[in-house]
Amino acid sequence: MGDAVLHAATGPEIIMLAEALEQIQSSPSRRAIHVRIILAALAAIVAVKTLWFARVGPWHFRGLADFDAFHIVAQRVWLGDVGEVYRLATFAKMQADAAGGTTGVMPWTYPPQFDLLLAPLALLPVGAAYLSFTTVTLALYLLTLRAIARENFAQVLIISFPALAVTIGCGQNGFLTGALIGLFCLALQKRPVLAGLALGAMVIKPHLAVAAGVYLVMTRRFAAIAVAAMVVLASSLVSTLIFGPQIWSALMASVRESAGYLDQGVYQLFRMISAYAALHTAGMPATAAISGQIAVAALALLAVVLGALRGPSPGFALGVTAMASVMISPYAYDYDLPILAIGLALALPDLVHIASARERSAMYGLILLAGAYGLVLSTLASGQQAAPAMAGFASMVVLALLLRWLLRDEAAVHDGSMGHLPRNALHVPD
Repeated sequence: MGDAVLHAATGPEIIMLAEALEQIQSSPSRRAIHVRIILAALAAIVAVKTLWFARVGPWHFRGLADFDAFHIVAQRVWLGDVGEVYRLATFAKMQADAAGGTTGVMPWTYPPQFDLLLAPLALLPVGAAYLSFTTVTLALYLLTLRAIARENFAQVLIISFPALAVTIGCGQNGFLTGALIGLFCLALQKRPVLAGLALGAMVIKPHLAVAAGVYLVMTRRFAAIAVAAMVVLASSLVSTLIFGPQIWSALMASVRESAGYLDQGVYQLFRMISAYAALHTAGMPATAAISGQIAVAALALLAVVLGALRGPSPGFALGVTAMASVMISPYAYDYDLPILAIGLALALPDLVHIASARERSAMYGLILLAGAYGLVLSTLASGQQAAPAMAGFASMVVLALLLRWLLRDEAAVHDGSMGHLPRNALHVPD
């Protein structure tokens, strides 16, 4: 994206966004106030959604959300027929029974390792199970994000607040995957075994770990690769012993069946953040949209490679890797955006040196848009399914900005508007 395009897309008001957000960093007291306000808001949302999931008061009759599917799967683990959830018709009936009537259908394509992880939740009523799952994963995520962001914690919380709110709202696993990617980035420099454990645990959502795997290969972190592979193999063996080998054929059948769901409109495309969703909802045929997704995924992996080879610091390279993680698969939702916040936290120390105020403002605004868009549309009474996937377009522009910075001439990094950052600077917290 050239200077003229970026200038046309942003104005003085957008530049002020970067200045306003970065002004929060001016004093510890100001940062603390913003952090307290945001954490209080997140706690309030968790409390309200706990009552919603528990069907208390006005929410006695409600539809289902993502966490309801988690709870159903957890129950089927104990009943011994979890393989049935991989059949859409059967799982749809389970969801209708849980809702007490007609409800939207949520296909199940998670690996059996995630089924095992969910199993303890069946021991609690759905409201208490939601509260336990969300508070534990949110706390782990926030602790990880704070360790990475340090003095930028308040700024990152503000930018990522819509994404955090939408993840709480549906009870999804975005905090868990975000924490795992964050732990991977935190530990990689000095604790490769821990980094490998965290990356191996991403077997619960493997398409979000592709970029990290490429980064490990590019930087020759073979110890972390070996540990991650052992975690995947060991957890697969345990899953096979518990569920039987047929669980894998059931998973593969579900994955094949779900390949057609995107085109059929089973998924909420307006909440997706992928290039596929953006292009398809804009009117492009499914096959062409998939081709576009493949091209964007290739560019995202190129950004990972460029970050490893010529990024201004290892921290920035890992930030690019985390952000690229959510741009590879066509199946990526707004509740996966907590990973993007991890990447932003890693990249922020370098952004003030390699990006102009206009570029930083564009980055912050696009991340805010990606998180807020699905959150706002989800509150509308009808018509959401036909809405364009604007978050997908936002993600593509974020990727364009990352590539712009990584391909920028060394001289541009040293110009008067952006200062200088030594190429060997390290911004990955210990």
